[in-house]
Amino acid sequence: MNRSEEMMTAPENAELLGVEVPVAKIERKLRELWEVDDARANASLINLALYSEENGDLARNSEIVREITREHACRALLIGRDVSVEKVSVRSWITAHCHLVHGKKSVCCEQIAFHLTGTSRGRFRNTIFAHLQSDLPLVFWWQGNLSGMFNESLYRRIDRFVIDSSDWGDVVAQYGRVNAAIEEVGLVVQDLAWTRTYHFRLAVASLYDDLVAARSLVGTRSVKVVVSEQYRTSGLLLLAWFAEMAGWERAQDLIEDDGHGGSYRFETREGGLVDASVVFEEGGAPIGMIEVESVGVCLRVSREVGGKHLHHQFISEGHVVDLHGPVDSDFRAELLADQLSRGGKNSLFKRTLPTFLSLLHWEGS
Repeated sequence: MNRSEEMMTAPENAELLGVEVPVAKIERKLRELWEVDDARANASLINLALYSEENGDLARNSEIVREITREHACRALLIGRDVSVEKVSVRSWITAHCHLVHGKKSVCCEQIAFHLTGTSRGRFRNTIFAHLQSDLPLVFWWQGNLSGMFNESLYRRIDRFVIDSSDWGDVVAQYGRVNAAIEEVGLVVQDLAWTRTYHFRLAVASLYDDLVAARSLVGTRSVKVVVSEQYRTSGLLLLAWFAEMAGWERAQDLIEDDGHGGSYRFETREGGLVDASVVFEEGGAPIGMIEVESVGVCLRVSREVGGKHLHHQFISEGHVVDLHGPVDSDFRAELLADQLSRGGKNSLFKRTLPTFLSLLHWEGS
């Protein structure tokens, strides 16, 4: 490759990615990196891969990894693919993110960045798998819409697949591919749109620990979820979770879909009907509120834009609960770090998924 071709295939802000090295010499150069400074310790508990097809994301993802490695030791692989260039090529850089321990010794995590062009799937897979640390699980964060690179030979090797469905245009089609992988190989999926609902779900569940609130569930008349339009899937996931936990079934009619959200109807175990809605609030918080109403009873968990806490309320005649609790981060990197801290196989998400997919297809119909 001549100099002009090399410049054409260089990612934005490549100087932030560390030292450029030939792909064949990555492991040797990493060993040399540790040999020059024995005051630093190399630590890894997972392989963390971040994949994007957006120009400029390699440098941005390097900053994300720097933050994540403050609490999670890993070998990080950044993969950026330029879909506008047909010629197959790969360039690589190495660096380390180091953090002090008790103000003394540095604990460092390795980072390898790859910039790919062309559509060679074999080169794509080999680039990733040849540089994983053996015997460590692979957490793979796919950013943006799924492309042809998402296929069985890739997802069979992934231990936890991270997505953010809030970024997708055609959520139905994209989730169809994800669900097929779940059914085919048991892929463990973590949707950051689901992670955003974590403290809302905890807050709602804790309010129903109250005996009066628990008794009111059987008489629920309506559920309303308010979200910013970009985070529609978070609203649907929160609604799907509530319906699944309550044991409701989807009724067969869609009340309305006016472009400002969707309205749905569920049937309770006792045969009652519940009207539910996901409403868009322009300029609002990613998730602004979930409100559940029964006869003479209102349960509400809400958050103001930029608010640092959730407001938990349960109001009925002669009985009021008014509390505050933690809120989920607005930043993807922090959501991923929180999820890595919790671990697990995400079984509740998997249980909620059929109801969520039903709501998606309900809207589509």
